Amino acid sequence: MTHPVVSICIANYNGERLLQDCLDSVCSQQGDFELEVLVHDDASTDRSLELLRSRYPRVQRIASTGNVGFCIANNRMVERARGEYVLLLNNDAALGPGAIATLLSAARALGDCVLTLPQYDWESGELVDRGCLLDPLHTPVPNLDPARVDVAYVAGACLFTPRALWQRLGGLPAWMESLAEDLHYCCRARLRGVPVRCVGGGSYRHRQGASFGGSRLCEGRLVSRYRRRYLSERNRMAAALECTPTGVAWLLFVAQVLLLAVEGLLVCVAGRSTQAWRRIYGPALWHVLGRLGEIRARRRTTQAMRAVSLRRYFAPFVRHSRKLQMLRRHGWPRLR
Repeated sequence: MTHPVVSICIANYNGERLLQDCLDSVCSQQGDFELEVLVHDDASTDRSLELLRSRYPRVQRIASTGNVGFCIANNRMVERARGEYVLLLNNDAALGPGAIATLLSAARALGDCVLTLPQYDWESGELVDRGCLLDPLHTPVPNLDPARVDVAYVAGACLFTPRALWQRLGGLPAWMESLAEDLHYCCRARLRGVPVRCVGGGSYRHRQGASFGGSRLCEGRLVSRYRRRYLSERNRMAAALECTPTGVAWLLFVAQVLLLAVEGLLVCVAGRSTQAWRRIYGPALWHVLGRLGEIRARRRTTQAMRAVSLRRYFAPFVRHSRKLQMLRRHGWPRLR
């Protein structure tokens, strides 16, 4: 049996209409390397498994009996993977020509690393990002600068990393379920001095949010789901406290808690409803504040691996608030 160089891990839930484009883009990759493809089906209720069995018999299928979320799904796939490298690829994404060859060449030159490719919107073809920077409260800021390759984090929609590094970092935190797990992985990697980069020479297209009702612009307004916003706010706040070096972490944490509470109140006033507080802001704050002991324990473990200064950790950050920038452009988000 040949030994794969790259294991491509695709988490799927009700992605029957998405999987063919994704898998066909993987099958069309060319180069002097062996690939294996694993798909974790998260208890889909559509015909995803039937599609895999009939059209892609060489794909390794992991059929979950319950819906476990993105983190556990990818941990299960990487545990079974045999490749030297793993690529997390969303089922709503498709690789461009030469994507794997580009990632593999860069990874072999760098050693330990976390990589991605320029991301383009599926429908418009416009550049979405070249990886992301972060604002002081760890809100993602798309990097659009082709000259900037070192970034704060790369999206789990297309995340390439050595499997050995994944194992040393402990994979994705199961408690996060979904969202901000890619931020957490990249921040932990950067604390160890591992480069996180977007490499040119390839690309991927992404139906943004198709797999998890994601935040998208619709007629100039940002549209998102209550569940997505809750997980995003909760997980980013916890990840920031765990990963930010030195006592600065606690100053930023207090600021994040206060600003999130104010934001929640303003959203409720603007929408003349308390639903956003009850479904997003209140539960997110309660979760993090109620589990400070657990987060502090994780913080001690994470900070023990730190090999960079506070200044270097914040090098791929911007000073302005991403949320305020989005509010000025698009107004309050529409939640559903």
